[in-house]
Amino acid sequence: MDIIRIILAILLPPVGVFLQVGLGLHFWINILLTILGYIPGIIHAIWIIARR
Repeated sequence: MDIIRIILAILLPPVGVFLQVGLGLHFWINILLTILGYIPGIIHAIWIIARR
């Protein structure tokens, strides 16, 4: 399942984070990072998925 989350994190970072943590703080941080820059959103999403 982590492989699917990582693929989604690369394509749509907030979706990968949502599947991992739900609508928590990290999801909203990832939305903000993705809006500010796509690459920071991807890095944050992969970090969240790999950490948990």
